[in-house]
Amino acid sequence: MNKEINLSTLIIGYGNPGRQDDGLGPACADRIAELNLAGVTVETNYQLTVEDALELSRFQQVVFIDASLRGGKPFFLQQIEADDECPMSSHVLSPQAVVTLSRTLFSANTEAFLMGIRGYAFDHFEEALSPEAQHNLNQAFDYLASWLQSREKIHGHA
Repeated sequence: MNKEINLSTLIIGYGNPGRQDDGLGPACADRIAELNLAGVTVETNYQLTVEDALELSRFQQVVFIDASLRGGKPFFLQQIEADDECPMSSHVLSPQAVVTLSRTLFSANTEAFLMGIRGYAFDHFEEALSPEAQHNLNQAFDYLASWLQSREKIHGHA
């Protein structure tokens, strides 16, 4: 028996699309938004802010998507936890800092994941991804779309 999908997911793609591959997070998030998946809300921004802590407290899970200079190629997806030792600034926050703020300020118990998509070109002001980054974006998008749809199925059936 099917029941309403009640697994809510927030996707936050962040980075500066005007700095070449730094726009990988928003580019992937925009493609996920085009799927119009039930229970999935998508946001993009240049960077994470303290306001994101309140927003993610309203969801059961969150996936932060960012460009990555290091880490696995073509992308990685890992679960992250709140970290009380994580440095915080009013100007720039890490995903772990946002999760920590959400837990501390709003008693959120949001399951959090970080997807890093490997980028290569960040030094010029240009709204274009490098060919290698575009290839990695395609693979990351395919994986994340499938992952989100499979999680809906798992949580959408009684």
